[in-house]
Amino acid sequence: MSTAARNDKPAAKASPSLHETHPTAGLDFLQTVRQAWRMTARDWRAGELTMLLLALVLAVAALSSVGFLADRMRQGLARDGRQMIAADFVVRADHPVDAIFAAQARSLGLETAGTTIFPSMISGTSREPLSRLAAIKGVTAGYPLRGALRIAPAPETPDAPAQGIPAPGTVWVDPALLDALKTKVGGTVKVGTRTFTVAAVITRELDRGFSFVNFSPRLMMRADEIAGTGLLGYGSRVTYRLLVAGPDAQVERFAQFARDKTDGGKLRGVSLESLSDGQPQVRQTIDRASHFLTLVSLLTALLAAVAIAMAAHRFARRHLDGCAAMRCLGVSQRTLRALFLNEFLAIGVIGSTAGIALGFIGHLVLLHWLGSLVDVELPRASVWPALEGIAMGLVLLLGFALPPLLPLTRVPPVHVIRRELGDAGRVAYAAYGVGVLLFAGLLVIAAGEWKLGGIVAGGFAAGLLLFGAIARAALWVAARFVRREKSRAGVGWRYALASLERRSGASALQITALGIGLMCLLLIAMTRNDLIKGWRDATPPDAPNEFLIDIQPEQRDGVLAYLHGHGQPQAALSPMVRARLVSINGKPVNPDSYERADAKRLVDREFNLSYTTALPDDNRVTQGAWFGTSAKPQVSIEEGIAKTIRVKMGDVLRFDVAGLPVEAPVTSLRKVDWNSFKVNFFVLMPPEALADLPATFITSYHLPADDQRMIDGLIAAYPNVTAIDTAPILAQIQRTLAQVIGAVQFLFLFTLAAGVLVLYAALAGTRDERMRESALLRALGASHRQVRSVQVAEFVAVGALAGLMAALGAQGIGYVLASRVFEFHIDFNPWLVPAGIVAGIACAGLGGWMSLRRVLARPALQSLRDA
Repeated sequence: MSTAARNDKPAAKASPSLHETHPTAGLDFLQTVRQAWRMTARDWRAGELTMLLLALVLAVAALSSVGFLADRMRQGLARDGRQMIAADFVVRADHPVDAIFAAQARSLGLETAGTTIFPSMISGTSREPLSRLAAIKGVTAGYPLRGALRIAPAPETPDAPAQGIPAPGTVWVDPALLDALKTKVGGTVKVGTRTFTVAAVITRELDRGFSFVNFSPRLMMRADEIAGTGLLGYGSRVTYRLLVAGPDAQVERFAQFARDKTDGGKLRGVSLESLSDGQPQVRQTIDRASHFLTLVSLLTALLAAVAIAMAAHRFARRHLDGCAAMRCLGVSQRTLRALFLNEFLAIGVIGSTAGIALGFIGHLVLLHWLGSLVDVELPRASVWPALEGIAMGLVLLLGFALPPLLPLTRVPPVHVIRRELGDAGRVAYAAYGVGVLLFAGLLVIAAGEWKLGGIVAGGFAAGLLLFGAIARAALWVAARFVRREKSRAGVGWRYALASLERRSGASALQITALGIGLMCLLLIAMTRNDLIKGWRDATPPDAPNEFLIDIQPEQRDGVLAYLHGHGQPQAALSPMVRARLVSINGKPVNPDSYERADAKRLVDREFNLSYTTALPDDNRVTQGAWFGTSAKPQVSIEEGIAKTIRVKMGDVLRFDVAGLPVEAPVTSLRKVDWNSFKVNFFVLMPPEALADLPATFITSYHLPADDQRMIDGLIAAYPNVTAIDTAPILAQIQRTLAQVIGAVQFLFLFTLAAGVLVLYAALAGTRDERMRESALLRALGASHRQVRSVQVAEFVAVGALAGLMAALGAQGIGYVLASRVFEFHIDFNPWLVPAGIVAGIACAGLGGWMSLRRVLARPALQSLRDA
């Protein structure tokens, strides 16, 4: 027999233990435990606890799967933190690190090493040389100070820790670079103006990072041989790192010295990394994925809380008569509380244990989906995620299942005759309040931060209140509308809406729960189909996929002629001037003046300025006026960066260009379509303001996949020019996104199951009342057709209202996700509203048909007796 069928039994039959044991007020502890186990077993056989247990298992599984993953990653970062920065402390700069830092480290007895990282084109030395962009890393003796770089004599051969750094005249490379240049270990490659022998392949480099340049294959060489290549000059994008390692106390003294030197922007372009910052780019990517996974798990827990509350509410109503009978036989409130507390504690322990086991398996699946984002062997999980899962399970059960059960323990004996509950209802609401506060606290703990947990808990509570208020108001308006004399509503609609309004509290709860469940399911569909698809489709198929940078002024005409002669007639070179923002309205710019991390980074790094007289076709002026051919110094700034660094119209910006000051007011703000992948700049000025300053040139164009050899000839003629093929970079980003999406969508399965439970619990919540009303209508002479029309009208009203709210809620949340998480714009989808309404009606209709299909087939008297 199905659960739905068993749930149609009356309370006295569902829990015969309430009548068969002849309880007394003096049950001792062991008797209470034995009686609670009998009640648990019999309620389980009757199907009364199935919904509670399933919801509990899903919630604990979703939260513990993310908890196990986060716990192992935290342990791994703590273990490998020093290896991920190759040192105990790092000074990073966009210019050679001041020698004072290395001198201070040596005076403290610390080891030091250095790295120099920049992108450049590397060429093979065959008859038809091929060229590819590589991430060149120059290293000094002693690198790495922590951890080990692993190399192999050839691809697909066993590797081993590197002993020292590359020998003079040799380089170590990624296997991908060998494939691109069609060469082997022992062959030669051309780096700038010099030729080097490939001595080994790199198999593991923990401190590689996740920055833009490091998407390209690595070429590692000695730092003292970089100058001989002729690759570094004005405008080169280089990152210098000073690595420091030694005893913790000495490292901390050096760290304090470095902080004092860089405090308040005293040294521009210098940043510091410590063990707690280990690999910030990878850490940021993993943190974002972890936060998204945590949001999904919290959503599952919230849905499970709704399902548990509704299932417990129905459980309580079906056991009121039995508990009233026990009170008549002399059982005290204390004994009833002990019986139900023991029963639900048993369910909590069983459900939490099963959920933790499922969550442990789930975190292994998440690790598989995250793939190369977690490319190290992680430590074993600790016991803390399991303990947190048990705590969450018990709080869910005791906070959302026990409040509806309190009326059972406080039901007066007179309920058998007069159906009164006394003050039990008020006690239940107070218990709900305590449960919600405890649950909110655990959500904050599970989220790992106050902001995320507070937003989720507060947003869910606001959604419940809003949906509930809208549902009650809509039922009140609809019921009065069909009662009007001029209303053409049939008997079915009149009776259905009147019935819904009569039990408005239960109906609003049912509509709210159904709406929240549908909203989550619609949001899952939007996330999979619209948001992800929109992000991936944001780049046009003919968007530029090749960039040329570091073009020197004397090379401008030659490079442009080469491009025009090789199928790129639209190619144009844009000037690029490296500058630092030093003041706004005469006030010095200080990174410490900003709270946001992105604002600190923007004002601490160099800006790329450019000059032109024509507004780029993918730019749009949103405030002020374009300067056009005016020779007066003025600034047009992109509106996003202006908001980030708090710049507005009329502000006077002062830049430092290689020691020369450039000052001008802001006369316009621009909206830039970054998805076009064309060359764009944050700051544009008239040519007269920048034309005499040192500049390099940059261009972008679309290069067909079968025309890559065109780049090889260009680089052979201009070795200093860097060609950046963005196709592999975008492919790598999309692979990373796909890994995160896969992990999120796996976790969405828990949310989907929890949403289905909510839908079922919402529809089952008023099943007994609907059965009783349907049987009463039939007993009063209503035909099958009339009873069916009442049922259909009720389910259509409930489903349509829930679906409408769900669609609007999903659209709103989807917009927030698109703009704040995926960072692209989506338009309002008009089809989502009718889709939500249809889905709501379908779910309500299906659930109603499954629960009431037997009512019309049974005699009315039998239905009334069972009710």
